[in-house]
Amino acid sequence: MSHEDNSEFFKGRGAQVNVHNKFLKNKYVLEHIEGVDEVMLENTGTQIFEETTKKIVSESNSPDLSHMHSINPYQGCEHGCIYCYARNSHEYYGFSAGLDFERKIIVKRNAAELLEQYFNKKNYEPVCIVLSGNTDCYQPIERKLKITRALLQVFLKYRNPVSFITKNNLILRDLDIISELARMNLVHVNVSITSLNEQLRQKLEPRTVTATGRLAVIQKLSQSGVPVRVMAAPIIPGLNSNEVPDIIKAAADRGAVSAGFTMVRLNGAIAEIFTDWIHKAFPDRAEKVLNMIKACHNGRLNDSDFGRRMSGDGKIAESIHQMFSMATNRFMAGRDMPPFDYTLFMPKSGKQTKLF
Repeated sequence: MSHEDNSEFFKGRGAQVNVHNKFLKNKYVLEHIEGVDEVMLENTGTQIFEETTKKIVSESNSPDLSHMHSINPYQGCEHGCIYCYARNSHEYYGFSAGLDFERKIIVKRNAAELLEQYFNKKNYEPVCIVLSGNTDCYQPIERKLKITRALLQVFLKYRNPVSFITKNNLILRDLDIISELARMNLVHVNVSITSLNEQLRQKLEPRTVTATGRLAVIQKLSQSGVPVRVMAAPIIPGLNSNEVPDIIKAAADRGAVSAGFTMVRLNGAIAEIFTDWIHKAFPDRAEKVLNMIKACHNGRLNDSDFGRRMSGDGKIAESIHQMFSMATNRFMAGRDMPPFDYTLFMPKSGKQTKLF
């Protein structure tokens, strides 16, 4: 049975269930089948929750992401990507990693103010800060709230390097600031493309921009002098793994200067969410895909081992690594992301000195 014919498939969202939050004692259970619609469809509209945080920059101590500084103006993401590793973080807020992650969005309106305070710390040394280390900083609510744009204005004001990861063409709204940062070698943009197949994209990432739209973003940014890396991520063996060369070529043709990829990793609650989803979206090949994912992670869906969790291992993972290497050598030879300029950073004290 196809996705379109499956009456159980909850269209418009990625996750098909609200899995139990491991931090909560109580959970919903379905005792009467006639109640399925009530459980599935309650509060289907997106809800916004305010978080007044005192700290906005996070530093990762993970061996896979050593010393990565990041800002996430939003927690939860309406894009609804079924594979998103950030789903697990929603449980810390008392929500489910399933449907709640896509429709209960936490916003940090004071992010720009906190970033300015961070830059003015006495011993601060400039580092590249990543926007969207967890959830997309250009997800739909950003169009209205403009928190990411306010952050960019602070990055430009202080001349501090910034890197993006996004799959939304809303980034072009801020091309005025981004192109100015690029002229000073203060910005890198990473555009995520999971599939060039529109039918697959709609199932994997139901509320995201099409691949054609993302390729247009790469082209527009590149034409404006902004260095762009395409992220073929995540690679899911048996679903999109054959597309790696095509994604890299398409991005290179539009000016991308670098490429990266990660293997899918189904940590925490995502293993249950993904397993439920693929049996509904692709019932004919669900078990094959799940077994191929396990083959890349030492026989497990839920793989938290550093080093392997993002790159995979085994014959299937090795063949994907080789395919990626061949494609980048063929289509991006001689290209690379330019280094950041850390010498331009201008703290508040420096600005005051320049006035006199």
